[in-house]
Amino acid sequence: MTTAETPTVSLLDVATYLPPERVPAEWYAQFAGADELRDNLMFRAPQFRHHAAFEETNVDMMVSATEGLRARHGDDVLADVDVLLTHSQLPDLPILGAGGALARRLGVDPRFVIDVHNGGCAAFVLMLDLARELLRSGAGSTALIACAQNAAGKIFRQEHVRTLAQSSVPGDGAAVGLVGLSDRSPILDIECRHYGEFAGDMTLATDPPRLWWQAGSGEGYVSFNEAKIMKVLARGNRLVPEVALAVCDRIGMKSRDLDLLVTNQPNRVFLRNWNEALEIPRERHRDTFHECGNLFAAGIPVNLESAIEDGTVRAGDVVMMAGFAHAGDFAGAAAVRWGGR
Repeated sequence: MTTAETPTVSLLDVATYLPPERVPAEWYAQFAGADELRDNLMFRAPQFRHHAAFEETNVDMMVSATEGLRARHGDDVLADVDVLLTHSQLPDLPILGAGGALARRLGVDPRFVIDVHNGGCAAFVLMLDLARELLRSGAGSTALIACAQNAAGKIFRQEHVRTLAQSSVPGDGAAVGLVGLSDRSPILDIECRHYGEFAGDMTLATDPPRLWWQAGSGEGYVSFNEAKIMKVLARGNRLVPEVALAVCDRIGMKSRDLDLLVTNQPNRVFLRNWNEALEIPRERHRDTFHECGNLFAAGIPVNLESAIEDGTVRAGDVVMMAGFAHAGDFAGAAAVRWGGR
């Protein structure tokens, strides 16, 4: 919580980008194979999702997302960025994050450039927490947090992977958040929890088997089976309400009184279970799953901006952002009193 001794940090704005290619569920249906997980609730396909172009990079997508900030705040909105945090679901180069290239493309010269990888689907919350702590500590006055998900149009569109049930769920997108020393849209509280004991449960597979960096003919995909799915469902159902309720307790609110809940969106099952666990009516739990699928780290900011744009969230509303990552090795929640644009 903010005290008299610590400066107030606000989430001043968010801006998002969805690739122009909009892919219907029917496109995947034509390739459907004999996957034993075809009928699993985890992989019920959304109506649509967006695919990044084959040559479209994380940095390309993050730059596109910033156009919304420039349009609303002017070309100089990023001139004073002191902290740049980035997260890429599928790094363009395994040994190099997106931060340095994004700084160059945006023409900014931050004091801190940090690539955040372990936040997964809840990376927006983790980066918001890091930005808040850095700005509070004197690192500067403005931070830009950026995330991109482009695995849908690359990993899950591959010839053999697209026959799997899991392939039709992911979608691509990118988002940025402008964070600053301000009391306009104050971050009320954040809870981040790491569960290292679950980190090894997220694995990749190829057929024939190989390490991801080894040359070979097999296409990589996420390794799932019924037992692993049950573990992930149980953890996700528990972890997201836990972190959201921890924040609610510290800011003195009941979860049912939140004006808006914004989560990541792995599938419809999690979305339903989370709004029920937090006693929030469906109309106050924003998602874009039917149009965008599982957006991984971009899901929370994309959903938040959609609620801002259609007027669902208004100045003075308390917004809870919450999510979990991978097979449950990280979960985070952040509450913001939205100050409007």
